[in-house]
Amino acid sequence: MTAIRLLRLALFSMLAWSLAARAAVNDVEVIAVAEGDVLGVTDADGNRYEVRLAGIDAPEPDQPFGEPARQALAALVLGRPARLEWDNVDRYGRAVGKLWVVSPDMPCREEPRCPKNLDAGHALITMGLAWHFKCHAAEQGEEDRARYADDEREARARKAGLWVEPDPVPPWEWRERTRQR
Repeated sequence: MTAIRLLRLALFSMLAWSLAARAAVNDVEVIAVAEGDVLGVTDADGNRYEVRLAGIDAPEPDQPFGEPARQALAALVLGRPARLEWDNVDRYGRAVGKLWVVSPDMPCREEPRCPKNLDAGHALITMGLAWHFKCHAAEQGEEDRARYADDEREARARKAGLWVEPDPVPPWEWRERTRQR
């Protein structure tokens, strides 16, 4: 291993340990949406974190439906207070978890008093803009695993979002094809 790779590994380990020590539920504000499943948040202390939504895999930015997935997530969460429930850090140092916001169809509009009742990742699945990321399904609770899988099947049946395509390419296959080029 080169010195640079060792340094990167050490820095990643320190970051992952630091984030894991804080694993919990955090009130955050969403400040950026990079992709349909990756966003930036800031907590009450002003700390910024990159977050990967658990249980889903949205199309890559250069993939069909990548931009609509990003836009849909931004419409749901950007600039809004949210609750982040997380307990894992991925290999890129991102917190992995569920992001809860006030559903747009809630009758109350006062954010602090309204319950954060919409799981943003699950919402993308129901809109047909993300896959249930089954290779990580074991990391989900049984209820979420069943709900995400059932709602992906329903979105497919309705031909919602990316399911309008006859044979959409899952993001994990898209990434593999991109690496091979």
